[in-house]
Amino acid sequence: MTPRRDGRLVVTGRVGESVEIPQAREAAGLAARNAIAAARSVVTEGERLTFAEMTVYIACSSDFTELSAVADGASDAAAEEVGANGLPARSAVGVYALPGGSPVEVALVAEVVTT
Repeated sequence: MTPRRDGRLVVTGRVGESVEIPQAREAAGLAARNAIAAARSVVTEGERLTFAEMTVYIACSSDFTELSAVADGASDAAAEEVGANGLPARSAVGVYALPGGSPVEVALVAEVVTT
């Protein structure tokens, strides 16, 4: 998922160039919340979500190294849903470009379990 509201990217550009860390962190949180909402849409009564793995892709300048600071926004959003003890394994990966010029993209592996 990318950081979209009403189908539109809220920010575009590369982190470390035209996008600052706080803005990218917020975008990562929005992208994660979008992924969580998609996963939640298949949960029925008597079920709950668990998260297994999350990868946060960050479109950034070649010298940008604070990937974890950006990915923390996605982790914060996941913690809102499942609590700090339910956070998935996380990777933060720097890339050259993402769809539509998005500065971040979140891939979330979730499981629906019966409660």
